Amino acid sequence: MSALNDLIARLPKAELHLHIEGSLEPELMMALAQRNGIELPYKTVEEIRAAYEFSNLQDFLDIYYVGMNVLQTEQDFFDLAWAYLERAHADNVRHVEIFFDPQGHTERGIAFATVIDGLTRALEQAEDRCGLTSQLIMCFLRHLSEVAAFETLEQAMGHLERIDGVGLDSSEMGHPPSKFERVFARAGELGLKRVAHAGEEGPPEYIYEALDLLQIDRVDHGNRALEDTELVQRLVDSKMALTVCPLSNLRLCGVERLEDHPLKRMLELGLLATCNSDDPAYFGGYVNDNFRRTAEAVGLTAGEIITLARNSFIGSFLPQDAIARHLAEIDAVIASELA
Repeated sequence: MSALNDLIARLPKAELHLHIEGSLEPELMMALAQRNGIELPYKTVEEIRAAYEFSNLQDFLDIYYVGMNVLQTEQDFFDLAWAYLERAHADNVRHVEIFFDPQGHTERGIAFATVIDGLTRALEQAEDRCGLTSQLIMCFLRHLSEVAAFETLEQAMGHLERIDGVGLDSSEMGHPPSKFERVFARAGELGLKRVAHAGEEGPPEYIYEALDLLQIDRVDHGNRALEDTELVQRLVDSKMALTVCPLSNLRLCGVERLEDHPLKRMLELGLLATCNSDDPAYFGGYVNDNFRRTAEAVGLTAGEIITLARNSFIGSFLPQDAIARHLAEIDAVIASELA
């Protein structure tokens, strides 16, 4: 396994499914709470970590939104993003496409500009210092109304030069993609890429809706697509990328054991699957942790690990010349392994 771990560490990769608010480590949560005079329901970092035991997506979201409360100022959002970007750089991540949830902040009275100014300042610093490129995806919270999503899109209008796409996250069950068909159509008219969480807990029908009604460019999660052979073939034929998050699926009880995770099966079926960390502070691992633990649990081969790294760039929203450069870097790593 050590040879595979070394390969994982050396391979350049992109992360395509990362909620920046979900990278809020307990230590930073506590520090920001103290800085901003926010009282948490936890007294210590250990108490926060002990709360990270979830039986489903909603259990996680309840704690996730409590953690958001400590984010108050532009500097807080900078510190949050910079802490993640340093970890990503250490994992040899070369490009990130980051989700952020403006409604989770504007509902608390935080200005949209405060959020995006702090995040983009960190993203720009990461590119300057580390060469780590990024794109920003603004997510709509699906437990809120489409009217609220339209209001958020309107708030974003003055910042569209810094926003590359829109997404759909939060509680999946009972909130089908069709609920947001019109706001996604408007986002498409504005030239924004479109992605949506579908098939994490929701049925294959939600993936069909995301494809047909939201006209998405990428599926976030998509695990339950495997229940529908026609859907799998459609995803294969269209080369639609899936941003899979193994440790997230384990912690949210999407699979009982990591050994049961479908990532290897996805690759065997020819799906353009990628490996990502989702909300790493809550789910116990960043990108390389997801690669390593899943590789060990399901028996990924070196070739499959390389495929996942390649898929991460192929499935990204980078221009084709940049994708080609990253794929050439992967080829160089493979060549050095064989030398």
